[in-house]
Amino acid sequence: MSTDTAQQRDGAVRADSSAPRDDAGRLSPADATADGAVRSSRPQPTLEMVAAVSGVSRSTVSRVVNHSPSVRPEVAAAVRRAIEALDYVPNRAARSLASRHTYAVALLVPEESSRFFGDPYFASIVQGITGALESSDYVLNLLVDRDGGGGKARRYLQGGSVDGALVVSHHPRDTDLRAINASLPVVFGGRPALPDLDPCYSVDVDNVGGARLATGHLVGLGRRRVGTVTGPSDMPASVDRLQGWREVLEAAGLPDDAVAVGDFTTAGGAAATHALLERVPDLDALFVANDLMARGALAVLAERGRAVPDDVALVGYDDSPAATWAEPLLTTVSQPSIAMGARMAEMLLGLLASREPESRACVLQTRLVLRATA
Repeated sequence: MSTDTAQQRDGAVRADSSAPRDDAGRLSPADATADGAVRSSRPQPTLEMVAAVSGVSRSTVSRVVNHSPSVRPEVAAAVRRAIEALDYVPNRAARSLASRHTYAVALLVPEESSRFFGDPYFASIVQGITGALESSDYVLNLLVDRDGGGGKARRYLQGGSVDGALVVSHHPRDTDLRAINASLPVVFGGRPALPDLDPCYSVDVDNVGGARLATGHLVGLGRRRVGTVTGPSDMPASVDRLQGWREVLEAAGLPDDAVAVGDFTTAGGAAATHALLERVPDLDALFVANDLMARGALAVLAERGRAVPDDVALVGYDDSPAATWAEPLLTTVSQPSIAMGARMAEMLLGLLASREPESRACVLQTRLVLRATA
């Protein structure tokens, strides 16, 4: 019989029931020993204390803490009970040194901080990511870095501070992503804007299909002068949404020249809509590539005395909280942003565990949400 088996004694945690406990029923670190006797005060629970309470060796506790499959289930269960009783928290720095893992991943957003904190899309992505990481040992580091090619994010990510990275809202100008992708596991949110990334893992939504849904709905309402406000022309999501809009109009035999470029902000949407109305005064419908720009479009249409949806039907994209902040409530294309963030994190966790995903490119579907503007 092994030492762990003999000391374990059927997996029971050997601590005297009379030993003092806190209000939650956990053993006090000052009193937790192998025989339950009171000892001198200790500042916080240690790995050795967990080993003493559970009646196993320190190395066995370490293997349980690091999720090693080599520990028998009944022994691992007893160690976990001791960890809970002592309220023991593993030392992350020590674990990192022992395993050569940081147990941290980064979310890199190559944008200005004002855009990150002002767009509800990013909040949904982060919600999905943190939800997926909750049951793991990994923590999330946030890097909102639009440094113009200064390399600060690259130096941080390549410096051993994280085990992997998630990247959203990237542009062709973000050339440091090539070096980052080559040096650690990376999962992109959206189709990567840079070519020749190998390996390349991504989670995207069907932006072409979503734009088709929006534009097809407008054409189905009988609108014949359908314009669009796109996002930045260097971003794949903008390119794909413009493509979907154009495909529907071409199939319907309608003109596809009413295009204005925005920047995914409310002010940018307003400016683009103003320019578009100057050029196409007979506009009777508008597909806008995100909800924030659609709110800007609504403001400009109101200023021009164009009633929505009677004079101009309007459809946004995202189904973010901005869609219900608008007045009237915004008809929009719903993309599963929370699910997108979760799927990105799950794919990265799989890569960190040396599990190759079934597909390197995951594409999620969209749907049209009808409200008051179309």
